[in-house]
Formats: sequence, structure tokens, C-alpha cells
Amino acid sequence: MSGQNQFASGGLMLMVFGSIGVFLRSLPEAIWSWLVRQFTMTITVKDDDAAFAWVKEWFLEQEFSKRLRRVDLDTTLRGAEMALSPAPGRHLFWHAGRPFWVWLYRSEDTKGRSQRRVESLTFQTIGRQQLFLKRFADEIVACHRRKVRVTSCLYVYDDYWTQVEAYSPRLLDSVILKPGEKEHLMQDLERFRTTRSRYRRLGVPYHRGYLLYGPPGTGKTSLVSAIAAKYGMSIYVVNLTEFNDRTLKSAMNDVPENCVILFEDIDCMRAGNRRADAPTEDKNEPARGEADSKPAAGVTLSGLLNVLDGFHAPENVVYIMTTNKAETLDPALLRPGRIDYRLYMGEAAESQRMELYRRFFPEATEAQGREFVQAHCAETMAEFQGLLLALEQGSDITPLVEPIGEFVAAGDRS
Repeated sequence: MSGQNQFASGGLMLMVFGSIGVFLRSLPEAIWSWLVRQFTMTITVKDDDAAFAWVKEWFLEQEFSKRLRRVDLDTTLRGAEMALSPAPGRHLFWHAGRPFWVWLYRSEDTKGRSQRRVESLTFQTIGRQQLFLKRFADEIVACHRRKVRVTSCLYVYDDYWTQVEAYSPRLLDSVILKPGEKEHLMQDLERFRTTRSRYRRLGVPYHRGYLLYGPPGTGKTSLVSAIAAKYGMSIYVVNLTEFNDRTLKSAMNDVPENCVILFEDIDCMRAGNRRADAPTEDKNEPARGEADSKPAAGVTLSGLLNVLDGFHAPENVVYIMTTNKAETLDPALLRPGRIDYRLYMGEAAESQRMELYRRFFPEATEAQGREFVQAHCAETMAEFQGLLLALEQGSDITPLVEPIGEFVAAGDRS
């Protein structure tokens, strides 16, 4: 019996000493982990946030990025120009007199719900004051703002705003309107951009809405691109068929200031259509909640109006809607405060066609230009531009001016 007690006592002592050994071996690691938590700070950004691309772009601007030895080829940041961005793993660099560790994490699972790889960047540095991280973030934002001031970018929404790298802004001089139209529009924009303090003093939301309407091919989208490029504003394209009320609010919350929010072909989207029982004129309609919210899917008119001038409306932005059929839009969408300026872009006038001809053929005489314009009719500037492109390339332009109805009829007969 005593032998069994001695055996049990020995086993107990062995367990105690073993536990003490394990504790002593893990003690340095625990102390180190505690010290790291107490004397370092971390900041993380995920790729579903617009700031993720800003951070990567800032990284490429730094001199230490040229010393990275594990890199990825990246064409999402600078279009056709390839960039060397950090590869997954840990990297070390010095910035503002402090060591920084940065981890790029990339999941390899593309079979889950998102059907795409997920990335995140985590920065860690020595210190305890959050103010330093704030300054670090401000530096990244300033780098991004310098970039967007130089160029006008185009963004589309796919879970988050994504830049369209192939986009090339139009020059304002290349967009030809009827005499006085472009000048009056630009004057209105200039007044808006210089009166922010007045809007605040009056308690009026600081945004402005424009409606460009008319037949297809009259240059509505080109004008939007040229306006944005003129003022260094990026364009955020909203396709309402891809949103519901909740996701539209979320997307609008991520739109930065000083940008253009473009609702292209708003007449093709259910949210903008005139309600069946809506009167032609309704000047006394309420500012909120006018919409029919019966459909569960897609954006309702109420959801659209809330992001235009409700609690979810962004500040310091320009709304532009384009449509081929303004008469189909709901009056609630067109009232002042949502649409403040309307511009009809109709058939190409002779003065427009003459100016476009002179841009293509600056050495031609006035008589040559007028003869060509009068001999070749075109309903829209897009059609007339096609004629000039064909003429410049030495092609036969006769088929291009054949009336559409006759062309379709001929096709049917064949």
C-alpha cells in the first residue's frame, strides 16, 4: 500500500515539476507578447475599403518600396504601367523615424461566398499615441488627393468603388454645344463651387443636381466627362439596377467630396420612372416619403430621393442624370433641390456641325465647311462625327448618311 502511495506521490511531483517547466518556458514569450501589446500600435485596412488602393499607391511613392525583395506585379494602380507592390508576407521599413512592420494578408480561397480573394494590410509601429497613426493616415489621404487633383478618374461599384483604368477623360473644348449653352452651364457650376459658405449659412445642403436630356448620341456622357475633367473631379457611376435601398445608401456613404455622381440613362431604371398615379405637375409634393415602396427588390423611388437630398445625401458633390426620355421621370425626382439645372441636348445645329468640321479640318475654308455641312445632314453630333471620321480616313461616307428607316427596310428585304 505504501508503495502505491509513493508511486502516486512521485507521479504528482512529476506533473507539478512538468507544469512549472512548461510555464517557465512560455514565460519569456508571454512577457514579450505583453510588451508588444503595451508599446506598439497597429492599423489595418481591408480591400473592401477605398483606402486600400490609397495605401498601396502611397507605398509605391516611398523610396523604401524600391528595396522590397518580395513583390507582386500590379496593373490595378497605374493602368497600363506596371507597378511592383508588396507581396503577401511581412515587410520592414523605416518611416518618420520609426520602424514599421507591414503584413499583407491574401486569402487563397475563391470558392466561398465572395468568389474572390480577400486582402488586407496591417501596419505596426512603436508607440502608444494614436495621434501618430492619425498623422500617418492623413499623409496617405494627402497623397491620394494630390493624385486625384491631377486626373479625373471613373469609378463603378462592385461591393466597393473600383477605378476603371481604361477611362480617358474628355476635353471640354472637344464637346460642342449650341452657342451659349456650354458657357451658361459652366457659369452655373462655377457659382456653385464658390458658394459653399453661403449654403452653410443658409442651412441648405451643399450639392447641385443637373439633368441632361435628349436623343441618344447628342453628347450627354461626353459632356459629363469633360465637366469632371475641367474641375479635376472623379466620376462615380451609379447603375440603380445593381442596387437596393440599403446598398445604395452604403455606396453613397463611401463617395468622397468634390466628385460627380452620375446616374446614366435614369429613364431605364425603375426607381426614376413616373408613378402611374403621379400628376404631371405637383409643386406641393412633400420633400420625403413620396415614393411607392411596394417592390422589395431594387431601388425604390423613396430610396433614390433619400440619397439625393435626404439624410443619406453626400455633401459637396454634383449629381448629373442623363436620359433620353425626360417625360417618363417622376416629378418628385425633378423638383428643385434634386434637379436644379436642366439642359436639353437635341439635334445637331448647323453651327455645331460647322465647329466640329473645323476641328477635324482646320485648314479648310469656310465655304468648304458650309458646303459639306449642308450636303450631309445628321440628326446628332455622334452621327456627324462618324461622317467626318470616314471623310478623314478617305472612306465612302454615302452609306453612313442613309436614313435609319430605309436601312432597316433594306435589311429586312435582304
